[in-house]
Amino acid sequence: MTEADLPAVMALERATFPLDAWSEGMMRGELADQPRTRHYVVAVDDDDLIIGYAGLAVAADQADVQTIAVLTERQREGVGSAMLTELLDEARRRAAQEIFLEVRADNPRARSVYERFGFEEIGVRRRYYDDGTDAIMMKRKLDG
Repeated sequence: MTEADLPAVMALERATFPLDAWSEGMMRGELADQPRTRHYVVAVDDDDLIIGYAGLAVAADQADVQTIAVLTERQREGVGSAMLTELLDEARRRAAQEIFLEVRADNPRARSVYERFGFEEIGVRRRYYDDGTDAIMMKRKLDG
């Protein structure tokens, strides 16, 4: 992902996360840390339109999935899984030993995707999201 992608990414961010979307400033801050501690990718369709994006933070031997979003009409096509696979691969390239994420407690579909990828629930952050929804914390060990 580059700053040139931000208009499309921010439109998708607001559509996907209407109650707790990141600001453009927050997203620019994430991009400013590439490649030092961040790795952000976009998924594009055959017309080069952005249909998804994902981001990773890595510090020492620990990685965190920062965000993953896919256009509603393009979900269930493997776009999110492909981006998550890229994030896991990048975490391994950076020698992370484990990877963490938070997922909304009211998003069972996303949780099931993460579970298929080997993430396990490790805790709950009460009222984590702006609307008071809990976050389920998940972790996965990374193999070499």
